[in-house]
Amino acid sequence: MTSKRPALDEPEPFADDRELLLGWLAFHRDALSRSCADLTPEQLVERSVPPSDLSLLGLVRHLTEMEHWYLEGTLGPAPVEPLYCPDDDPDGDILGLDVSMVEPSFARWRAKQDTVDTLLAQQSLDDLTRSRSRTVRWCVVKVVEEYARHNGHADLLRERIDGVVGE
Repeated sequence: MTSKRPALDEPEPFADDRELLLGWLAFHRDALSRSCADLTPEQLVERSVPPSDLSLLGLVRHLTEMEHWYLEGTLGPAPVEPLYCPDDDPDGDILGLDVSMVEPSFARWRAKQDTVDTLLAQQSLDDLTRSRSRTVRWCVVKVVEEYARHNGHADLLRERIDGVVGE
């Protein structure tokens, strides 16, 4: 049986740029969180369908990496090293996952959001990144785009696991 989750609140339609972008970031974080809610660790590491390696845990780890790299890494005081995807394991966020990784990966995702939110509160969207190669706005849009694209995958994964559909 298919059931539908209640809709999430979208940002106000007439919000300024900052409220709008940070509102969409919060919306998409919540959407992914809800796609993972009430599932067992085994369900969270369940791959979709071959040949895909995607799992909900893999998506959480990938989006943690995106926030880490594009927001903390460019807006923070110093460059960062990859969390899950070093040069010798570029798909470490998605491949080789097991149930022992669920709790620490979700804790890291939540902690990364707190770090990023603190950094974003200190900066204007028009500020330049530490390397001066992009604006804060560009980096936030990039991460929102990553969440939006992968939340569609998360909805399909969740529906396949237990029939619950998202947005």
